Amino acid sequence: MSDRLDPVTDTTSTRPSAEGMVDNDQPEVLFVCVHNAGRSQMAAGLLKLRSEGRIQVRSAGSSPEDEINPNAVLALQEVGVDMSEAFPKPLTDEVVRAADVVITMGCGDACPIYPGKKYEDWELDDPAGQDLEAVRRIRDEIDARVQTLIAELLPETV
Repeated sequence: MSDRLDPVTDTTSTRPSAEGMVDNDQPEVLFVCVHNAGRSQMAAGLLKLRSEGRIQVRSAGSSPEDEINPNAVLALQEVGVDMSEAFPKPLTDEVVRAADVVITMGCGDACPIYPGKKYEDWELDDPAGQDLEAVRRIRDEIDARVQTLIAELLPETV
């Protein structure tokens, strides 16, 4: 095993060589939307905050934007989520294979399907072009779903 910079989360993680399995008992969740600039970023930030590090979280987009929606960043800051180091990332087979749960948010068929993964599609309004009040409503809907997801993935801690 070696420490390396994870290309999706930009954090150092201990990952095995290609022939091994990931040595991690924590569930891993991948949030996917088209641009990885709004819904999936908000979901990832909220899950990181609410799970207090007990769930590995990634996000990606099938066609990532250059930056995260500024109103999404503001809405998350209001509830204590720091997005200063987050940025839109591309969806790759590697991140899908690494996830236990893949949650799509309007990316259609862009997300590859692998056996043994749990897939959910969260129908949510797109915050792109929305004012801050609308983005807050989307954030709050995502937050409620994130808390339900935590209860499902970590039932013994709820």
